Amino acid sequence: MKPQRILPIAFFMILVALFSAYFLTRATTNPAKSPTGEAKPFLNLQGYMTQTLSWEKCETGFECTTVRVPLDYANPGAKAITLSVVRHLAKDKANRLGSLLVNPGGPGGSGVEYARSAAYIVTSEVLKRYDIVGFDPRGVGASTPLWCFTGPETDKFVSVDGSPSTAAQERAFIDQAKLLARRCLERSGTLLPFIGTTDAARDLDVLRAVLGDKKLNMLGKSYGTLLGASYAHLFPQNVGRLVLDGAVDPTVSLQEMNIEQAKAFEAALNTYLDKYAADCASTGECPFGVTREEAHSTIDELIATSDSTPLPSKSKRPVTQSEVILGILSSLYDSDGGWASLTYALTTAVQGDGTDLLDLADYYVDRGPDGKYLINSNEIGYAVNCMDKNQRVTIESVRAEAVTLAKASPTFGGYLAWSSFPCNYWPVPSKPIPTPLTAVGSSPILVVGTTRDPATPIQWSRGLATQLKTGHLLVFDGDGHTAYTRGSNCIDAAVDAYFLSGTLPKAGLVCS
Repeated sequence: MKPQRILPIAFFMILVALFSAYFLTRATTNPAKSPTGEAKPFLNLQGYMTQTLSWEKCETGFECTTVRVPLDYANPGAKAITLSVVRHLAKDKANRLGSLLVNPGGPGGSGVEYARSAAYIVTSEVLKRYDIVGFDPRGVGASTPLWCFTGPETDKFVSVDGSPSTAAQERAFIDQAKLLARRCLERSGTLLPFIGTTDAARDLDVLRAVLGDKKLNMLGKSYGTLLGASYAHLFPQNVGRLVLDGAVDPTVSLQEMNIEQAKAFEAALNTYLDKYAADCASTGECPFGVTREEAHSTIDELIATSDSTPLPSKSKRPVTQSEVILGILSSLYDSDGGWASLTYALTTAVQGDGTDLLDLADYYVDRGPDGKYLINSNEIGYAVNCMDKNQRVTIESVRAEAVTLAKASPTFGGYLAWSSFPCNYWPVPSKPIPTPLTAVGSSPILVVGTTRDPATPIQWSRGLATQLKTGHLLVFDGDGHTAYTRGSNCIDAAVDAYFLSGTLPKAGLVCS
């Protein structure tokens, strides 16, 4: 998941790099408009479960529709909201296995856009046998949306100092946290109290029913694992084949998440720098240091200097310390293209041009080149995470946590320590996820963890697999965020065997 302040609490979870270029060309840009909630409600929940869908071709190989779900499951007849849904039909219709719902993470990731990259997010064999179905969860993207900030307001929120070291910086950060809460309350209509994961998980059962599936099959990545596990806990009898890749442990507190993510991102940065130093030694190209220590010192200096003197950029936007950190963090999700992009961005940054680091930061927060935000993932990240965990902290405890995290992670600790602080001002009561998520009575659930995953540390996957009574852990010994279709034939074969025949990998399997 995205680290909290990044897309709050992060659990970006994440919008996967495989569909990023496509996504940047098509996502919606809706500056702080309130959700309309104009869908006609059914009288009771059964009406939602039996609604007839109207599918339309929306591009080559895909069909699109909308699905009505109750705003409030305790009162389904009061108001309905809509979910945007897209599907890619199974190529082998004679041997079709049903629908496979996909969610890329976040909170706030667009499953609609993710599914449009179906050929990259699942293997060709799975693509043949399943309808790949993407949906924008409630509040997200093309579903009934939650937009709290305008574009310029989001710019200011993202760029404000996220690891305040002076009284003035603290005041600015707190002012932005309060403004986020106020704007979300003002602009959310009736949606805000019903934006959490439990309500979104109930939506999955409506989707399962209207798609005509007796059991729910799902590929959830990053935050999508929390959504899938919540569904399994609520509806264990309806679980089909669930793959939860890059898992989130719901029993871990926000503060524990911060320190564990900080350590994981720091370790990922050091692994990247080891590779950088090895490449430097073999090629002689060493743009920001010869050894890992020298390169790390360069990065430390960039971050420290940008605290008071932002880097210039070609767009004339100053690149603040927060944006420097975001640019680095965003690259650590992907050990292939992301690491190469980071080397290039750091090379130009030490030459006095922060443009490339700013571009990486913009990608992370879904800001398009025209200054418009392509999706409302920033708002959704905070809204969902603040609803899911009822934890508040004092300013004194955050200051102390920042010191502790800075020792564990000199590069990212202070930033992540402050990441959950905006939840202190959240304007509606939390509805915490029940923990642990056990899903007693469900079919076997496959949990996949990556040993050096910076965003969802491996211990979270181990934790979730242990909590789920039918959880089964598969481990990828590698770098980057999530594992399936990221280059490991062993992982892909194990996941495919489960999706295609229900066969679990042998206990204790570690793939490379």
